[in-house]
Amino acid sequence: MNEFRAGPPAQPPDLLDVAHLVTAYYTGVPDPSDPDQRVAFGTSGHRGSSLNTAFNETHIVATTQAICDYRTQQGYDGPLFVGRDTHGLSEPAWASALEVLAANDVTVLVDDRDGYTPTPAVSHAILRANRGKTSGLADGIVVTPSHNPPVDGGFKYNPPNGGPADTDATKWIADAANTYIEKGLEGVRRVPFAKARAAASSYDFLGTYVDDLPNVVDLAKVKEAGIRIGADPLGGASVAYWGEIADRHGLDLTVVNPLVDPTWRFMTLDWDGKIRMDCSSPSAMASLIRQKDAYQIATGNDADSDRHGIVTPDAGLMNPNHYLAVAIGYLYGGGRPDWPAKAAIGKTLVSSSMIDRVAQHVGRTLTEVPVGFKWFVPGLLDGSIAFGGEESAGASFLRFDGSVWTTDKDGIILALLASEILAATGKSPSEHYADLTAEYGDPAYARVDAPANREEKAKLAALSPDDVTASSLAGEEITAKLTEAPGNGARIGGLKVTTENAWFAARPSGTEDVYKIYAESFRGPDHLAQVQAEAREVVSAALGG
Repeated sequence: MNEFRAGPPAQPPDLLDVAHLVTAYYTGVPDPSDPDQRVAFGTSGHRGSSLNTAFNETHIVATTQAICDYRTQQGYDGPLFVGRDTHGLSEPAWASALEVLAANDVTVLVDDRDGYTPTPAVSHAILRANRGKTSGLADGIVVTPSHNPPVDGGFKYNPPNGGPADTDATKWIADAANTYIEKGLEGVRRVPFAKARAAASSYDFLGTYVDDLPNVVDLAKVKEAGIRIGADPLGGASVAYWGEIADRHGLDLTVVNPLVDPTWRFMTLDWDGKIRMDCSSPSAMASLIRQKDAYQIATGNDADSDRHGIVTPDAGLMNPNHYLAVAIGYLYGGGRPDWPAKAAIGKTLVSSSMIDRVAQHVGRTLTEVPVGFKWFVPGLLDGSIAFGGEESAGASFLRFDGSVWTTDKDGIILALLASEILAATGKSPSEHYADLTAEYGDPAYARVDAPANREEKAKLAALSPDDVTASSLAGEEITAKLTEAPGNGARIGGLKVTTENAWFAARPSGTEDVYKIYAESFRGPDHLAQVQAEAREVVSAALGG
């Protein structure tokens, strides 16, 4: 069974046939009548595999033309930044996108080293280009499926606000792309790659981003303290960035694994026996965890570097929720004295309630939003939210002066912040979390999946509080039944139920026939198990099953 192989190094049978994958990208023709072969933007772009005819040349040229049409409709006529990660399908899709963009006379900016570009570097570039402007606005495309397995490709659009496109934009783009596919790509403009590549201009993503880092993380303090850092790009887009960060800022930083290979043969297998660049997974991070005593702080990033993993000698890999709570406590508790006094803390509603307790301690408003980093974009832009974080190890925060840094997740600055925390306080982030549990208790948190067909998932996404008839959960009175996020009133696409010491949230999966149950209890693992069991019953009753 695959689950018994979680953590060991990948073996030859686990590896992807890259030639087969790329061939399928160019030869596969999607069937627009099959929902699984249509363009569909989830919380972070369109994803799929060419082997399943879900991510092929047809999808990308149609989607890129749809983005060009959307730009015209919105009046966006500035440059478009295009980045890509290290997945095997990323460069073919990048090339296809350039062909369409050039044919539509879009000014395209690509990496001046012809290298890989982290998602945060693209967001940083868009915001820098648009600073002080009201016209000629720039936007961007990042070709990445994030932490997904090597077999997958991904394609996401970031509008001029620099963050993930909102639902209105992605629906418009997906609908237009599917229409092009249905019409056999009639109306899609395209030029040969050689002409498209020659028309693209160069942009120093790496230098511009790396040189600006001291304005968001105190690297001078990290250097002065001599923090010994190990950074593992996990074969992703930050591979060239970490060495430059060390050299340009004088840090004692070792790039633990500088290799790039689209099979990711150097990875350890994830919980399900698959190769997955999930820097929040103890199985995927097993090789770095084994080296935890070699560094004071060790960090990992996923393939597009929008997520972070923090490893310390005293605790190994930190749970993402634990690190978010510590980072928030440090930043709002004196680490950033020039941030706006009324700037709120942003969290997704499936993140730990330890963050709620930290927010109360530092005296800041907590803004709880649905899953998806796009919900933090307006607040990060105007400074009303100084930190936005997700339970899936994605976050960003403001510069020292309280202005915006990125409006997409930035795994690089969250990784560097761990070293700043150690340098500034003399304690590792995990030691700080131990202090939090001593004060507030040690919550048990987990996510599990339960089966659900397409119709049940749709019904779950459309629930109202009145559909929940239960009055108690795991022996405690239910205090709230939420189908809208309290922070912004947006529908959560599922259900959250809370009690004094516990909560659960249920959301349908966008990619599988399951729904996800997130749950937490401040009364320990046994109570958590009870919450999870009763959560299934509550959801089943609400669905009428």
